[in-house]
Formats: sequence, structure tokens, C-alpha cells
Amino acid sequence: MKNYSIKKEAIIGKNVHIGNFSTIENDVIIGDNSWIGNNVTILNGTRIGQNCKIHSNSVLGGIPQDLKYNNEYTILEIGNDNIIREFVTINKGTNSKQKTVIGNNNLIMSNAHIGHDVIIGNNSIIGFSVGIAGEVVIGDWVNISGLTAIHQFSLIGDHFMISGLSRVVKDIPPYITAGREPLSYAGINSIGLKRRGFQSDKIEELKMIYRILFQQNKNTKTALELIEKEFDPTFERDKILQFIRHSKRGIIKVCRLESH
Repeated sequence: MKNYSIKKEAIIGKNVHIGNFSTIENDVIIGDNSWIGNNVTILNGTRIGQNCKIHSNSVLGGIPQDLKYNNEYTILEIGNDNIIREFVTINKGTNSKQKTVIGNNNLIMSNAHIGHDVIIGNNSIIGFSVGIAGEVVIGDWVNISGLTAIHQFSLIGDHFMISGLSRVVKDIPPYITAGREPLSYAGINSIGLKRRGFQSDKIEELKMIYRILFQQNKNTKTALELIEKEFDPTFERDKILQFIRHSKRGIIKVCRLESH
């Protein structure tokens, strides 16, 4: 007996499991070998790749929670090999970018919310009950711990890790960790970088770059000029420089503890 609802125009790939009481609307595509749990709602405009696992009570492709949205046609695009756990909500895009995009091989834990026009790269972990507001851009290999709130339009660079219960209101450059309140630079993400094959000399280079940026009491413009002068061009150096120079909100700072 069929205990789910699939509209006739939905495109369902091969070997797709669909759980009881799930609803899949007409304008939906689900790739091969994906698994849809019970009570999942997949709304018009959703595109799901191959080998994804969508757990119970998630809602994908919901209408943007943005008063400027005027029922324009937009989509939610989810890549391959993603795990989306229970009660996750992901909204589709607005006229701003026309789509919300989740890359490949991400883990999105239970109760997370991802707003309209968000872009998330590959190989990232979004912790439980993380709230990501509209038009946030998150890079690759990012780890966002639980109960973190991310303000709209924020930019988060690659290989970043943040502590739980954090509040993101400034852009966060790549290769670092952050914590405390207000959110502050806490060092290089050395453990994560080592796991991904970064060599010791490269990690040391990143430490020296960020020492100039965050720990030498220089303004950002002067620090960037010094980094460009003191370090030979590398992919990582140039990524940091480009990220900071393109930041419109400004980047997080280092926490300077007062002595008593």
C-alpha cells in the first residue's frame, strides 16, 4: 500500500527510497540512489542529486522567509552525497540569486535552518540547530558547531571551524578558527588542515600571515600591504588577500584580554 504522495510530474531517479507520509511536488528532481525518510516534504523547485539521505520531517524548497519574495520562480539545488538530518528546513532562492545551493558531501544536522539564496560549498558540517540567514556564503570544508546564528549576507571562508553557541555578524576569512563573544579569531585551524593534507610549512605560513593581520596592532589595509610584500604569492596567501579585500561587512577581529 502506498503511504506517500508523489506528484506525477516529479522526476525520481533509479533506486530511490521514499518513506511513509512523505510529499513530493511536481517540479522536483531526485537523483539515483537517494533515500528519503518518513514525513519529508519536498516542494516545487527542489533539485536533489545522487546518493543523498534526507531524514524524517525535513522540509526542502520552502518559500523564502523574505517579505520581498513575490512568488517568482526560483529553485533549491542540492548536490550529491549529502546527509540532511531530521527537521532541517532549507528555503529556495529569491530574485537576488534565483537559487539556494548546497554543494556535495555535506552533513546538515538536525533542526538546522538554511535561508534563501544561501550558498554552501562542499565537505562541510552544519551543526544541530544552526540558523543561517539569507544570502550567506559558506566555503568548502567548513565546520559550524551547534546553535550558531549567522547573520544575513555573511561570508565564511574555506577550512574554517567555529565554536558552538556563536554569533556571526562579520565575515570570517579562510583557514582559521573562531570563538568567544564577540566572535574573535582564535588561531589557525591546524588540526583540520593537517587532516586534509596541508604540510607543516604551509600551516606555518598561514600562522605568520594571520599573525600580521590579527596580532601586530596594524589596521587591515596596512596589514594586507605588509603580507603582500613579505610573502611570495601562493594560492593560500592570495585567497586570504582576495577574501578580505572583497569583504563588505568587515572581518572578525582578535580578542584582546585585558590584564588585571
